[in-house]
Amino acid sequence: MTATKILLEESEIPTHWYNVIADMPSPPPPPLAPDGKPVGPEALSAIFPDGVIQQEVSSERWIPIPEPVREVYRLWRPSPLYRAHRLEAALGTPAKIFYKYEGVSPAGSHKPNTAVAQAYYNKQAGTKRLATETGAGQWGSALALAGQLFGLDIRVYMVKVSYDQKPYRRSMMQAWGAEVLASPTDRTEAGRKVLAKDPGSPGSLGVAISEAVEEAASREDTNYCLGSVLNHVLLHQTVMGQEAKKQLAMVGEYPDVVFACCGGGSNFGGIAFPFFADKAAGKHIRLVAVEPTSCPTLTRGRYTYDFGDAVGLTPLVKMYTLGHDFIPPTIHAGGLRYHGDSPLVCQLYHEGLIEAMAVPQLATFEAGVTFARTEGIVPAPEPCHAIRACMDEALRCKKAGESKVLLLNLCGHGHFDMSAYDKYFSRELQDYEYPEEAVAKALERLPKVG
Repeated sequence: MTATKILLEESEIPTHWYNVIADMPSPPPPPLAPDGKPVGPEALSAIFPDGVIQQEVSSERWIPIPEPVREVYRLWRPSPLYRAHRLEAALGTPAKIFYKYEGVSPAGSHKPNTAVAQAYYNKQAGTKRLATETGAGQWGSALALAGQLFGLDIRVYMVKVSYDQKPYRRSMMQAWGAEVLASPTDRTEAGRKVLAKDPGSPGSLGVAISEAVEEAASREDTNYCLGSVLNHVLLHQTVMGQEAKKQLAMVGEYPDVVFACCGGGSNFGGIAFPFFADKAAGKHIRLVAVEPTSCPTLTRGRYTYDFGDAVGLTPLVKMYTLGHDFIPPTIHAGGLRYHGDSPLVCQLYHEGLIEAMAVPQLATFEAGVTFARTEGIVPAPEPCHAIRACMDEALRCKKAGESKVLLLNLCGHGHFDMSAYDKYFSRELQDYEYPEEAVAKALERLPKVG
């Protein structure tokens, strides 16, 4: 019988994180201060511990995973790889579809892979409190869990639209001891500025980042943790791709195409970067980042220097951006509502080494329902984007009579996102393609450097 679940032993949890910078053809552009001068690692010391800063600027290919982090990983890692037999049959495709399932973590997503690591390095540095942002709530849940495991107090600034849409994510964070605030708040200067302009602001990841960074920078006992975008975050997530490569090898397969949703880039980088190492060595493989048409960072943004937050507290990084004060529409894939993207992902896309595509909201929920009715797992709205793209590729294989191997990262389940499915079933959702004039207006306000 052909395997459905492909499993690894706990002893096969990766011992090192993979750093894609070592295999990139050109070094990443440096972060800049607002005056256009390069920013050194010392500028990060106000909000990050030394262990994290060293990883952020490292170009070493392999970075050891501390044993206490691997010990926590054992709660859910290695995660299973599934062969989607029933989805293949429903599509009538000759393609082989595999999915790496990260919904088995306690928080129900891939985010604890980096949350645990960041909490560990902060605990080692003597940090008492952590401040962070969250969109849909997966990252906030993951850091709340990690904070509880390492004895750290957590405050989460949750994007207001998601705070209202996803109350059970909020409850999950509170169950693990975190304090959760609807962003923008009146507790920070950044939040007050946004509310002064728009008292009913739905918030954005950029705004929530501003609030969390401001708090961390103003308190000696508090550091900041980011759930995506930065190099060290994508580094920690590469346990996913490393495991997937081993699991596929166990059944004698290797992917022709890898799909993952992409908001800030941690999910895509985590599954795709270990395969990029093979691509850099000459292997033919397509790596596809999938984003929503309503927040089309890679596919319609500009590759330039911009702030990572909404009000300009962070250094400038070179990335595809829709403008740091861009407020995306209130789609239900809250984890994909970021104005920018990982500088590493952006550089690889700009150099033509990976691909990107945007898909509309209704088509993603249609794909998620098909997946749930065939494979049994209700996916979160975010990975439904990757499922949509993967299904479309499988249907192209059907039309062409090709038997490709397709891998997608199912980065989390949708058990806390059922209100979104309710709206889909009641036909309350609609597609939203961000108007070209709105994108152009936001890009007019980019900082004048780079």
